[in-house]
Amino acid sequence: MSATLDTNVLVYACDQASPVHKRALDFVQQLAAGPELLHLFWPVVMGYLRIATHPTIFEQPLSYADAMANIDDLLTRSHIRVTGENDGFWDSYTRVTERVAPRGNLVPDAHVVALMRQHGVATVWSRDRDFRKFDGITARDPFK
Repeated sequence: MSATLDTNVLVYACDQASPVHKRALDFVQQLAAGPELLHLFWPVVMGYLRIATHPTIFEQPLSYADAMANIDDLLTRSHIRVTGENDGFWDSYTRVTERVAPRGNLVPDAHVVALMRQHGVATVWSRDRDFRKFDGITARDPFK
C-alpha cells in the first residue's frame, strides 16, 4: 500500500516554532527511511516551497536553498516517487468534485485527491480535516 503527505506535514517538520515540529520531523524521517512506497505530488512539493520560504508566514523562514535541500533529500530515496498529472487528470478531478464542490482552500485538496486516485494512492497523511470530505481515500492525522 502506498501513501502520500500533505503540505502541512512537511511544513511542520521544518517549522521549529510549531508545537508538533518534533513529531512531524520524526514522522517525515520515518517515512524517508522506508521501505513503504511514498508518493509526493508536485502540488505538495511546490506548496511546501511556497510556505516554508514565506517571510510573512514564518518569523525565520527557510532559505530557498535549505527548502530545496529538504526536498532533494527526499527525492534521493528509491521508495519515494514524485508524481503529477497524467492524461485524463481533468476527468479524475471532475469525478472527485462531483459530491464535494471545492472552493478556496478545498481546491488544492481536491487536486491532491484526484492525483491520489490517478496513481492508486489510498492514504494521505495530513492534519487537514477537509480531506475527510472526499470519498475513496483515507485521511490520517500523523499526530494522533
